Amino acid sequence: MASENLRSWIAGMPKAELHVHLEGCLTPSLTRSLAERNRLPLPAALSSLDQTSGYSFHDLTTFLAVYYPNLVVLQTEHDFRDLALAYLTHAHAQNIKHVELFFDPQAHTSRGIPFPTILRGYRTGILAAQRTLGISASLIMCFLRDQSAEYAMATLMEALPFKDSIIGVGLDSDERGNPPSKFAAVFQRASKEGFLLTAHCDIDQPNSIDHIRQVVQEIQVDRIDHGTNVLEDDSLVEILRDKGIGLTCCPVSNSVVTEDFKGREIVDLLRRGVKVTINSDDPAYFRAYANENMEKMATETDVTRKELIQFQRNAFSISWISSWRRNHFLSLLDDYENRTLSSMVNGI
Repeated sequence: MASENLRSWIAGMPKAELHVHLEGCLTPSLTRSLAERNRLPLPAALSSLDQTSGYSFHDLTTFLAVYYPNLVVLQTEHDFRDLALAYLTHAHAQNIKHVELFFDPQAHTSRGIPFPTILRGYRTGILAAQRTLGISASLIMCFLRDQSAEYAMATLMEALPFKDSIIGVGLDSDERGNPPSKFAAVFQRASKEGFLLTAHCDIDQPNSIDHIRQVVQEIQVDRIDHGTNVLEDDSLVEILRDKGIGLTCCPVSNSVVTEDFKGREIVDLLRRGVKVTINSDDPAYFRAYANENMEKMATETDVTRKELIQFQRNAFSISWISSWRRNHFLSLLDDYENRTLSSMVNGI
């Protein structure tokens, strides 16, 4: 467990989060509230929980069995707004300066929710947070890889009128039997439309190294989400390092859906010059936001405080923001490092 000094130091650090799913921020409390507001029965996952208990699951399969049924409570623009604002309020409290938020429109359009309802709701929540909290945030639209490429392309077409509100596109959900190459044409069109590109390459999945190779060489992504299996191929590690392709890693969620949180691998990649970052993934489900993920790295690996700061320097560096804002955030981080580490031995 992290000491109070370490927790406070991590909490005070300016941070960016590049891998967090808005639908994964639907806490039991908010799920209950939205069900009541929309006069819906409580999702099954809440039937045995009180207001503050966490969801119950033990692997990826049971996680998804809870995750998707809960989304039924999201019905109106107001609901999506409240979900975005709730997460951004928590992120602001953890001194997160910039967030790039995944959202899964197909998880909602497939049950009859219009695309504009989703986008406008999330966008309204982001604008409210920016206005009242000063937090910087943007949206990344993900395609569900266990759906067809045709459905993904149709979703991309629906998004085009809202291009100014979406910074990039990604790929998530069940990776088994759904390689990134399945969506190559969709990503090619998205790139032509001006979207930046990322894709999940989940840890320890069948053919994981082939999937990483596909997103790097065929789809030519700007970032990779998860992706620590790249260590299985030194040549791919070198490509990521040389091209500055960052990895958005999520230690706590790794530890729930697999047998290991991949802390050693994340530190190894950091020390080899890959721009790895630390993120929360689905914080309402894994019961850990950005600070708790940083604490896990600090207490369960040999990472130093300077390296913990480097995780955040990487995050700001690979974020999809203007050069001015990036330099501003990096300056805040440099000031924090100089102020807090100047008289401290470089250790935890």
